[in-house]
Amino acid sequence: MELDVGALRGDTPGCDGKLIHLNNAGAALMPRPVISAVTSHIALESRVGGYEAATEAADEVESFYAKAAALVGGRPDEIAFVDNATRAWQGAFYAIDWKPGDQVLTARSEYNSHMIAFRHAERRFGIEPILVPDTAEGTVDVEALERLVTSRTRLICVSHMPTNDGMINPAIEVGQVASRHGLPFLLDACQSAGQMPIDVAELGCTMLSTTGRKYLRGPRGTGFLWVQSDWLAKLSPMTLDIGSARWTSIAEFDALSDARKFEHWEANIAGKIGLMTACSYAMTTGIPAIWQRVQLLASRLREIIVEIPGFSVHDRGARKGGIVTFSHAAVPAERLMMALRQEFSINTSVSATQLTRTDLIGRGVAQMVRASVHAYNTEEDLDRFAEALTALARPA
Repeated sequence: MELDVGALRGDTPGCDGKLIHLNNAGAALMPRPVISAVTSHIALESRVGGYEAATEAADEVESFYAKAAALVGGRPDEIAFVDNATRAWQGAFYAIDWKPGDQVLTARSEYNSHMIAFRHAERRFGIEPILVPDTAEGTVDVEALERLVTSRTRLICVSHMPTNDGMINPAIEVGQVASRHGLPFLLDACQSAGQMPIDVAELGCTMLSTTGRKYLRGPRGTGFLWVQSDWLAKLSPMTLDIGSARWTSIAEFDALSDARKFEHWEANIAGKIGLMTACSYAMTTGIPAIWQRVQLLASRLREIIVEIPGFSVHDRGARKGGIVTFSHAAVPAERLMMALRQEFSINTSVSATQLTRTDLIGRGVAQMVRASVHAYNTEEDLDRFAEALTALARPA
């Protein structure tokens, strides 16, 4: 399938003016069908009431599970709707019955929310987080990972695409290690879902967490968790309510048997419909075609940046995605990001030590600008970006 970039941009109100949005790894621009799905339901709530609107939209709400499952190659009963990727990830992580001395193997480039959770569980449950070494290319070293597996290993956690790097971790190979040792594998796909094709069977993960706001182009405050059906009974969510369990007698309850046991009853119904629409939109557009274009644009962007004096690109890995990180020898990343936004209407973000502390300290990089492309970006966007960087790096 060949992408119609003009049609994508026509579907995207943010592309109507002079804005160049290169912060898709933060939150991408929503297409009109997603905007319409969200605002239409909110309008319905305003007319008939929230509960009543949810009843009227029951078929759309229910169809979310099939759409999300199709996106990752799972089953509808393996999907839970949540309000963001971190909540999805935490739902799976804290559902493990941690015991003192249990070990979790993870990558040095893991996101700060994950690292905080590991250290929190270390203090609370006495577990031991172990950081797996990187390869020379910066990705998690799968051979080292396997050597670190012991009888105390309870979980393997890896981010498919780290937040501060263009690299893609070898998730399939990690999944193979987990399978050989009968271990659960929690994959953070918040940067990869919607950007590249995902098949949970091929990846070999046990749980997968993702968000709606990034490459899926859904609304903020949405995400989902996928849990392999064979593992659902082995995981016990830290919290349950009337949406995830049934109160069967005064002293008894039964948790749901499917992935919805990770949900709470109260939810953003408009957001859920919006995320369903975003999943459908991405699959209709063609994720393989999106992936091909994102890689092409990101590769070109890296070439452009290194050609401008004073700039360095920090992306690692043999395979790279749509995230491009860079810095200038003299101009701080924060200043570049603000100037790009205020003077040139170009959105980027800053990846700082706080996001992936272990990784960035080890690399000796305090801050980087992160520019992240999507399929609706154009070569002209990149040319304007290059002109802006050249101007900002020019001595006063």
